[in-house]
Amino acid sequence: MCAAPSPVARADRVPGRATVAAWAGRVTAALSRRLGRGDGTVIGGRVSLLVDPHALAHLGAGRWVGLVSGTNGKTTTTRLLTAALGTIGPVVTNPQGSNLPPGLVAGLSGAAPGAAAALEVDEAWLGTAAEALHPATLTLLNLTRDQLDRVAEVRRLAERWRGVVAATLGTHVVANADDPLVAWAAGAADPDRCTWVGAGQPWLHDASGCPACGGRIRWDGPVWACGDCGLRRPDPALWVDGDGVVEADGTQHHFELHLPGRANRANAAMAAATARQAGVTLDAAFAAMGSTAAVDGRYRRADVGRSTARLLLAKNPAGWLEVFDMLAPPPGPVVVVVNARIADGRDPSWLWDVPFERLAGRPVAASGERCRDLAVRLHYADVEHQRIADPVEAIKALGPGPVDVAANYTALRDLDARLGRDERGGADGDREGSGRVRRG
Repeated sequence: MCAAPSPVARADRVPGRATVAAWAGRVTAALSRRLGRGDGTVIGGRVSLLVDPHALAHLGAGRWVGLVSGTNGKTTTTRLLTAALGTIGPVVTNPQGSNLPPGLVAGLSGAAPGAAAALEVDEAWLGTAAEALHPATLTLLNLTRDQLDRVAEVRRLAERWRGVVAATLGTHVVANADDPLVAWAAGAADPDRCTWVGAGQPWLHDASGCPACGGRIRWDGPVWACGDCGLRRPDPALWVDGDGVVEADGTQHHFELHLPGRANRANAAMAAATARQAGVTLDAAFAAMGSTAAVDGRYRRADVGRSTARLLLAKNPAGWLEVFDMLAPPPGPVVVVVNARIADGRDPSWLWDVPFERLAGRPVAASGERCRDLAVRLHYADVEHQRIADPVEAIKALGPGPVDVAANYTALRDLDARLGRDERGGADGDREGSGRVRRG
């Protein structure tokens, strides 16, 4: 493995223009919050970039930077990585999953000199972020269909990622060995600067064709290989095994997470492998992650009338497979909330790839701005359901008691803010969604 710069190494002196840009962004963000226009993250970052177009490079110079990207799990993995890095020094991250350049700049604008940076990056912007920040690590989680109106072909993204990996010669790559698209992209790295993690990939439909030659990927349990060109699953340095990870030498590490599901155990393994490049032991990393109970609204519980809602993010077919693993056992009720705004992707046809048949036998409500599309899908899945556009009313209708709420990106964000208003009496929700393409 390549040694990474220490996360407590002091940053170079920030150029004067970048200092002014950071200050202007913070003032703008504060004004946005005061006027009730949202938390100001996106607009603040945009103002900083107007003042200094190279603000991202200037604010990231000289510090340890870890970039996390993938279709699913990047927000949670980044939060867990932040917790792990915090055991050895100050660390900053991009607020509320704002993963485009304005959000990255906003996160770095308030960073103390020498603070490490754990930043999630939208899949399509990974190259831009890596070119500006010269990261110590790239953490590559997965690539699956999402936002089909914006990114229509995941293999195109894999090609771009492979180019990013090849160009970042001093960067250590932590990659999911179980996703053929990720493995091919990360394979451009020298072997001594790549750590393979057996993080799992239950959704296989986007990885049936070999990204190298177009041949057919064949699976034998977790092991995969192309029958034509020889591309195959790399041997992982560590892999998820139950409530822990196992290293290639047989060393076992047990951990306890408050976050539910197999996917979050995989996220923790990826985060721990990344933190190790900064000098954090696996055991110390897992211990630090154990206190994380919610991530930007998801997994939190909120009282809604006589019901208690648990919020889960489900924004594409791959994510839904993981959410099925997190739901309370049948006949626990489920509210499904779907929007189709810019940040979600305008095309909701992904609903037909989700095996909603698995919700049969539960009380189910179709909700959100695209509840009619969802209701049609549930009808053809033979899932009895109610159609209630307002998610709060849907939660109440399926109560009393615990209710799981599976919502896509803007639906979860808006519901989280709305329930927050109910609990805190007037907190404002974010109105800057167009600057946040998606969260993992």
